Amino acid sequence: MIGKILLAVTIFTAGCSYQQNTADIIKSSFDKAAIQYSKLFDELPDTLFPRSIYSDGSLWTNESGWWTSGFFPGSLWYLYEYGSDDRIKNLALQKTMVLDLEKYNYSDHDIGFKIFCSYGNALRLTTDSSFTPVIIDAAYTLMKRYKPDVGCFRSWDDISDSTEYLVIVDNMMNLELLFWAFKQTGDSVLFKSAVSHADKTMQNHYRRDGSCYHVLSYNQQNGGVKQKKTAQGYSDESSWTRGQAWGLYGFTMAYRETGLKRYLDHSQKIALFFLNHPRLPIDKIPYWDFDSPDIPDTYRDASAAAITASALIELAQYSNDSLKSFYLDNAEIIITVLSSPDYRTSIDENFNFLLKHGVGHLPANSEVDVPLSYADYYYLEAMSRLLKFLK
Repeated sequence: MIGKILLAVTIFTAGCSYQQNTADIIKSSFDKAAIQYSKLFDELPDTLFPRSIYSDGSLWTNESGWWTSGFFPGSLWYLYEYGSDDRIKNLALQKTMVLDLEKYNYSDHDIGFKIFCSYGNALRLTTDSSFTPVIIDAAYTLMKRYKPDVGCFRSWDDISDSTEYLVIVDNMMNLELLFWAFKQTGDSVLFKSAVSHADKTMQNHYRRDGSCYHVLSYNQQNGGVKQKKTAQGYSDESSWTRGQAWGLYGFTMAYRETGLKRYLDHSQKIALFFLNHPRLPIDKIPYWDFDSPDIPDTYRDASAAAITASALIELAQYSNDSLKSFYLDNAEIIITVLSSPDYRTSIDENFNFLLKHGVGHLPANSEVDVPLSYADYYYLEAMSRLLKFLK
């Protein structure tokens, strides 16, 4: 199983003449991805989105309410940005518009993933102001999940225990929706709530070494921490690698949106934990959990790698020269490895998802060693970001 094997890859280092080669790799992958995602689009009913592949090899789809629904239209928008192909633009528009009803869905925190990856990219690339109200409505919908007594947005609703107030590190990603809406509306409540959530996450989710817990249970009456645990990691005290990636990306974004240096410092601390971890393979594609007892005989997670690469490229923009080179070199290695046949699909392979070997929820034996729509999204975003550096 490729996802369980340490790959033999050529590792590029600073000073080597590799920029043109990497640019060619990225351009080739984008060209192939446009063909693949057009084919994947044709496999989908009008109102469904690609999620993954079932164990029997069939396509796993979901409706708009599932948390990953925004990633497929978002990926199409990145493909349109790269190729300026109006055919791809029309596909992106079709799938984006299906998500309109999600702007009022307050059943979970992932409205940011659903709306900002789709409508946010649509607005960014078309400047069509008709998308703006949808995104603003979504931000105010997310505000319904904020509790001032806790200072955080609730992630999951635990119907078995009404006192549980669960917050996952993934929720950092959805703050971008609020920061954007604040700039559009001037409503400081949006900004202050997002900053409070980021501060509480930095204070309570993170350990001294820069690693984080996955799930925190707060007392919703007084905001105290009741329990620190995991849902998708190996154990409560382990470092689930996609959780580390969500945090790195989220705090880097928070620094961009606020200019608060504590978020930059924290992002750099997370990056150093991740990149200097003794259990990070030489090819930089992490195992699904840094503390899995089965390493090296366990699964890699391409989604954690892609998210990390994208975050590192942005973090490089805010860092001094030595750290900038360090982050970019590592991001470039990740993208190069993900673009190799060991992780990158061929046309008509795996229903034309782009990446192989993602791990969704291993403890539940769900989405293990399979393509994942969000792995594709952050892979395309990372390549788009790096290509701008290489030009």
